[in-house]
Amino acid sequence: MKTHTLEPGDLDAVYDLWGRAFGPSPGRDDAWALRAMGEDRFLGIRDGGRLIAVGHYHPFEQWWHGRAVPMGGVGGVCVAPEDRGRGVGRRLAAGLLELMDGRPLSALYPATAPVYRSVGYEHAGAQYRLTLPPAPLRTLAAGPVEVRRAGPADVGEVTALLRRLHAGARHHGPIDPGEDQVRGFLQDESLYSYLAADGFLAYGWDEGREHLAVRRCVAGSAATARALWAVVGSGSSIARTVRANVAPDDPMLWLLHDRSEDEVRRVGWMLRVLDAPAAIAARGFPAAVSVDVPLLVEDELRPANAGGWRLTVREGRGRLERAAERSDATRLPARGLAALYAGVPMATLRGAGIVTGNAGADPLLDAAFAGTPFMLDYF
Repeated sequence: MKTHTLEPGDLDAVYDLWGRAFGPSPGRDDAWALRAMGEDRFLGIRDGGRLIAVGHYHPFEQWWHGRAVPMGGVGGVCVAPEDRGRGVGRRLAAGLLELMDGRPLSALYPATAPVYRSVGYEHAGAQYRLTLPPAPLRTLAAGPVEVRRAGPADVGEVTALLRRLHAGARHHGPIDPGEDQVRGFLQDESLYSYLAADGFLAYGWDEGREHLAVRRCVAGSAATARALWAVVGSGSSIARTVRANVAPDDPMLWLLHDRSEDEVRRVGWMLRVLDAPAAIAARGFPAAVSVDVPLLVEDELRPANAGGWRLTVREGRGRLERAAERSDATRLPARGLAALYAGVPMATLRGAGIVTGNAGADPLLDAAFAGTPFMLDYF
């Protein structure tokens, strides 16, 4: 078997594999796939002359405590049905780690967690899909906030606004897809986009006219949140439900007078630390927390991450410096480091047998990395 980046001549074979793994596609986006191939973001495995596995990554950034960290969003990973059970999936996942070299983090929505855990990913956060009846939204009054329709000409303003809002809210986990994806929202005729001075909304109809689907609603103030959600509520008189991708602690959930009938579906995603010092340096931390603790990291596939470290956090910034291995260090395998980075409590990681070693620094680590990561996008 040979692992290599893919070229335009592989495109038909890629779509054939995707069809066998994920079912028939409603349409091909050859332009996107060819661009990704041209940027060496597509990886494949051949057995002889036959393409048996493919995967790629998106060049995203991801918000961590209000700071954007470069992240590779892995997607489209599949193995030919007749070649499964041979270790091909793990080989492909390990190859993608190498392909993303230079990015501190990687994230993905797993079809099978054990394969990704075996190469250092761990459960980190979720996409929260809220379903609620439309009536509570119709009780929201728009107030004095000016809201206007947004279009492709607003792509720069909307992109900058979303970045400002995620940074200001010190969010954990949302991706910054860049202007290309924002432009896609604004050009999509099936979505209705609205812009306020400190908020953005994109929503449309789902399954005919039975459901309203909110793809993005982010606001910097209660008045703007109320105004944007009121836009959704005003058009919901014939919808059976409203479905929305939201933060688990979205202010809208506290604006509603009645939440007795809402439901939340949690779709989990996993995280992998590719470059530990760069990931710590790029991440935001609570300004009031001060940490100075020894760590011992085990990472077979990314040897530069392995060994003894000194973690310091001061004034909202973190640093990971090489240090001698110490007997009183907190011991973390690669997936334990990913989970800690995402804010999984140390008691949880110890209870699951993922983290070992000295527990004396656990309260400090919990305080430094605390957060509830979420994504608004699925990729």
